[in-house]
Amino acid sequence: MDERCRNGKKAAPCVKHAAAVILAATLLSALAAPGLAINAAPDISAQAAILVEADTGTVLLEQNADERRLIASTTKIMTALVVLEQWDDLDAVITVEPSWTAVEGSSMYLTAGQELTVRELLYGLLLASGNDAATALACVTAGSEAAFADLMNEKAAALGCENTHYTNPHGLDDEEHYSTARDLAAVMAAAIENETFCEITGTTSVTIGSNTITNHNRLLSSCEGVFGGKTGYTTAAGRTLVTCCERGNMTLICVTLTDPNDWADHTALYNWAYGAYTNSDVLSAAAWTVPVVGGEAEEVSVATAAPLHVLRTTEQEVTVQYTLPAFVYAAVEAGQNAGQAVAYVDGQKMGAVELIYTEDIARTEEQSLTLRDKIKSFFGWMEGNIYKLS
Repeated sequence: MDERCRNGKKAAPCVKHAAAVILAATLLSALAAPGLAINAAPDISAQAAILVEADTGTVLLEQNADERRLIASTTKIMTALVVLEQWDDLDAVITVEPSWTAVEGSSMYLTAGQELTVRELLYGLLLASGNDAATALACVTAGSEAAFADLMNEKAAALGCENTHYTNPHGLDDEEHYSTARDLAAVMAAAIENETFCEITGTTSVTIGSNTITNHNRLLSSCEGVFGGKTGYTTAAGRTLVTCCERGNMTLICVTLTDPNDWADHTALYNWAYGAYTNSDVLSAAAWTVPVVGGEAEEVSVATAAPLHVLRTTEQEVTVQYTLPAFVYAAVEAGQNAGQAVAYVDGQKMGAVELIYTEDIARTEEQSLTLRDKIKSFFGWMEGNIYKLS
């Protein structure tokens, strides 16, 4: 699993934009699938919530997760994501316009004529939850808040968020500005693939000029493994909170909306989930070979294109089924698809990974095949249990 930054000290590896989109789309798809049967989860106070494993997309808990709701300053996760994708130079200096300082609500206390970098504004956005910082970033990025909201909505659509619509970069109440717990989890999954986002959202405090800004996310210091997140509150939305947590090899994302007890609820959900589930790497050492016909070698090696993880309780059994051809014609190219491995938890499909050839095998002189060989080549597939985890 990718290492992620924690409290700004460990940075996640940079992942290309397309990869982040694929990850979030995979998460949304996985969230729609049946989850694991779970043991008694803690009662929570949220009107809407979701808890998911970031790498597999497995849902551990959901409650009104597709209900459209006001989301307050958790909006700023998307604001930061769009800014990070639009700016190549985060150290570019911005001069604060007077209109940017007049936004109501939480603030990093910008002053007209003040000069800050895009990076410093991002700290003000994610740590102090500055509505002034959100407005400044939107205007310097897209020319206006409305134009920036268009970029936010384009990104939401690209991530597959079907129940999300933005009208502003800060999250002040607007009946046309909404999202869901499920969509916010997908946005956060994309955001934590960005190294700079992780570094900023995991920082507990930073000094900008003569001002020290403290992160509103108290779970950074009070809940083991929490390495980022975003708080939010308006009278209409109530308390909103999105956080991410890593313990061992498992990364979880928790979203609660309209939750008066959100700090305790996130902590309880994380403690419960890490106690009840394990993230099993089921194919880390698996390898196969496939016979080659007409090649310079008699067989070609096969491996997984990526790790295959499944979430399970300690009592559940994992079975992996693989599909490979009986043989392959040369030439063979490394990276070419060879088949698929599928993981089942107590008989329920919970993950799949592509199998690929790991080496090039050049073609030799043509060899004639018998009719039986040709039929085997067309219909012949090997299937079987690799092993079981118990």
